Amino acid sequence: MSQSEFRSRVATAEQALRALFPPTPLQLNEHLSARYGARIYLKREDLTPVRSYKIRGAFNFMRKRIAEGTATGRFCCASAGNHAQGFAFACRHFGLNGRIFMPVTTPQQKIDKTRVFGGDAVEIELVGDFFDDCYAAARTYSAETGAAMVPPFDHEDIVEGQASVGLEIVEQLDGEIADMLVLPVGGGGLASGLVRYFEGDARPDFRFVEPLGAPSLRTSLVSGERVRLPQLDGFVDGAAVAEIGALPYATLSGFPPDAVLLSPEGRLCKTMLEMLNVEGIVLEPAGALAIDALRDLGESVRGKTVVLVVSGGNFDFERLPDVKERALRYEGLKKYFILRLAQRPGALKDFLDYLGPDDDIARFEYLKKSARDFASILIGIETKNAANFAGLLGRFDEAGVSYQDITDNQILADLLI
Repeated sequence: MSQSEFRSRVATAEQALRALFPPTPLQLNEHLSARYGARIYLKREDLTPVRSYKIRGAFNFMRKRIAEGTATGRFCCASAGNHAQGFAFACRHFGLNGRIFMPVTTPQQKIDKTRVFGGDAVEIELVGDFFDDCYAAARTYSAETGAAMVPPFDHEDIVEGQASVGLEIVEQLDGEIADMLVLPVGGGGLASGLVRYFEGDARPDFRFVEPLGAPSLRTSLVSGERVRLPQLDGFVDGAAVAEIGALPYATLSGFPPDAVLLSPEGRLCKTMLEMLNVEGIVLEPAGALAIDALRDLGESVRGKTVVLVVSGGNFDFERLPDVKERALRYEGLKKYFILRLAQRPGALKDFLDYLGPDDDIARFEYLKKSARDFASILIGIETKNAANFAGLLGRFDEAGVSYQDITDNQILADLLI
């Protein structure tokens, strides 16, 4: 398909979307622009009716099936949340029935919102721990019932719908081409759609961002072929995909691996909290990926016009304590230790004297009380400056305190913290 034909189809999709919502804002962010010495715009896809760009692809796919007369009146999809909400919204809009397969681990907020958007038009079935489990279940259901399956990213009509983000960016910049476009990547539908839309000599410098715990695109680019990750961290649930889509990869395979930035989950949490506290913008982990990438891009954006696609705002505030915890540990402001303290009166009081004026005990738990001479203790310590821990550990060593830092020991942390 030529670029002109692709852009024409995207324009048709974009116009059809106006029946659901107006173009999402492209906002110059003064806070980020001042920090990085650039003109940094946020494309606020968190302000669609379902708080993510996923509604674009799902709506376009279903619209075209209806126009072709191939819709049977029943659709299905697999999703970790955002695609499900777009699918549910479109089902209700078109008056069609749909079944949604979601991971058991999907945040309750996303499940509840999906039910709200779909109403009586959709049914939800929770299957497995990851997206790929749901995808297999949805394919089986489609084969057995004849329901049309709406893929989350690996289809031409989905890519076409997501690419409508690019058309809006061009119009909102009055035809100016941004120097750099930073895009989150899960399955690759959005990223490949925008790359195709801006294809040509004047296209922006693309940067892609994946969670460090789910680097399906970068791993595939390094290998020179699509690679299925043997395991992944599902914390960034909106972008935790084990294998980049085949169609998106065909478009993105020409980029070098270093065009893909990897966002550590703890740092991403820090970015989420900053955007909430400073800008009042509520983002889910996947929604903050492009903004977090600025920490890696640094000086390379200075003086440039940069557009960041903010891809999702479906955040369950019950996850806020976990987000704060991850951010503190990433910044080195909170650590966990297992201590061995003597079983004698005053031992704990003596230990407290080692703490500095800015150190605070956030967790204290006896792990073993049966030992005659020593007790094992789990302790969490927060401080105001990460450098304070060097002094604290020095005092531990000088006093002969037996300790083990388990902050970065994932197995022990999962068991004890």
